[in-house]
Order: sequence, then structure tokens, then C-alpha cells
Amino acid sequence: MLRYESLKFKYILAWVNLDMGFLFCIFLLLLVADDVLVQGSVNTEEIGFDQNYEVIWGDHHVVSLNQGKEIQLRMDNSSGSGFGSKMAYGSGLFHMRIKVPNRNSAGVVTAYYLTSQGRGHDELDFEFLGNKEGKPYRLQTNVYVDGEGKREQRLRLWFDPTADFHSYRVLWNPHQIVFYVDNIPIRVYENKSNIGVGYPSKPMQVQASLWDGDSWATNGGKTKTDWSYAPFKANFQGFDVSGCQVPTSNISHNCSSDNYWWNKQKFWQLDPVRQRQYEHVKHKYMTYDYCADRNRYSEPPLECL
Repeated sequence: MLRYESLKFKYILAWVNLDMGFLFCIFLLLLVADDVLVQGSVNTEEIGFDQNYEVIWGDHHVVSLNQGKEIQLRMDNSSGSGFGSKMAYGSGLFHMRIKVPNRNSAGVVTAYYLTSQGRGHDELDFEFLGNKEGKPYRLQTNVYVDGEGKREQRLRLWFDPTADFHSYRVLWNPHQIVFYVDNIPIRVYENKSNIGVGYPSKPMQVQASLWDGDSWATNGGKTKTDWSYAPFKANFQGFDVSGCQVPTSNISHNCSSDNYWWNKQKFWQLDPVRQRQYEHVKHKYMTYDYCADRNRYSEPPLECL
């Protein structure tokens, strides 16, 4: 109980850096809110990397720390690195604590994402886009359905993601997909399949990687990776998984069951407190939204309506 309350207090304090006026308006609500996302996704005892994950590329650029409770991915001009979950999942709340590379990280991409295998894949992305030293990181999210992405949103974070670990979560159920930063919703992708909008439904593996994206990641690819700062290092913690395991290539019907807490009706949409948090983040911190890009889309994509 003590750990749960301390975590809850930690997420409340995170709002100090967002906006003091906004914090004051919702502070009392947060004190009494049922913080199920924290309660449901944090174990009282940390588990090791090997229980749910394995290295999938760049073996010699992966370092195990703290008796397997922390993994460091490294990248130099010979290779990046990555790891993935041993199982695929059909729904759940997926989380990782991440500290991204510091110093001059322009061109460097730290990714945490869910992805299916094969052609026409589904994917849900967190991508941290590095920058020149002293300039802010950009956090990009994206949603792929049947191999089609181009649903990028970008925001500047209200903290320095290189200074300490922060929590990044994806809630995925039959009704909505929500991206969270420190338990604060930053993106919602609703299931609008009833009007012809694609919705991720394939079993997905959880993956993380550190790779060279200097062809596009910083200033549209104009700012290149400075290898004199290599090796770049990204650290990951929190290797328990709250998800519906799929043992075969086809998604299990049971992954939609409300026997899983993340599928219950209270998670079909944001509650009023988190809806206000979400609107605030969109208004103050979002720097790009494909839904509003008229150079790219003369009319908003159907899911944006």
C-alpha cells in the first residue's frame, strides 16, 4: 500500500512542470481519483528482463544492469540494438520506464512500440527524436493499421527525458488506444471501425530499439548524427507485462473479454479528469498533428472527424 501511495503522489507531482494554474484546478480531483492504471500495471517486486523479453538484434550493443532489472541499449556507427517480448498480445496495458540518450543526440531514435509480424502489420509507436545538445527532444507517436501508418503526432515534453526515467504506456482494448506519459494521456485513437476506419487487431509483440534515423528524425533529416558522441545509450526498466497472451498467429477472442481489467467499461473512454489532462496536453505541447496537416491531407482523414 505504501508503494502504491508513493507512486500516486509521484504522478501528481509531475503536474507541477505542466502548468500551475491547470494543476490547481484538478489537484483535488487527482487526490481522490481511482488510479487504476498505476495500481494495475506496477508490481510490488521488479522482475528481470529475461522473464518476458529477449534481445532480438545488436547483441553486443545490449548491456544488462542491476541484476537484469535494467537494460541499456547502445548505438555506434557499426550497429544499434533492440529487444522484444517473447510473447505476442491481443490487448493490455503495456509500459516501460525509459531514459533516453543525452548530449548531442540529433539523428538518434529511441523507440518503444507494439508491432505485429508479417505483411500488412499493425503497430503502435513511441519514438523519441533526438536533437542537438540544449534543444528539446520531440516525442512522436504513430498508429499503423494493415501496414498503413502516416498518422504521426509530435509533442514537446514538459520535462527532460534524458535526466531520469519516466513511464510510457499504451492502453489497447477493443474500444480505444491511449498513449500515456507518466500516467497522463497524450493521444487517443478510438475504434471507429463502424464507419470504415481501420483499427489495430493483430497480435502484437512489445519491442524497443535504438537506431540511426538521421535521414528524417531531426529537422527532416537536415541534422545528421554526430558519431563523435557515440556510443549513444538508452536505458529501460519495468519488464512485467499486463497483457492478454496470444499463443497462436490468430488473435484470441478472449482478449476482448472484460475479465481483463483493461477491457472493463471504465476504460472504454477517458474519465473526465484525464480528458481534461489530454485536452491540456494537446493545446499546450503538441507541435504536429497529421489530422490538421492540410498540405498533406486536403480533407481530414476519416478517423480525425
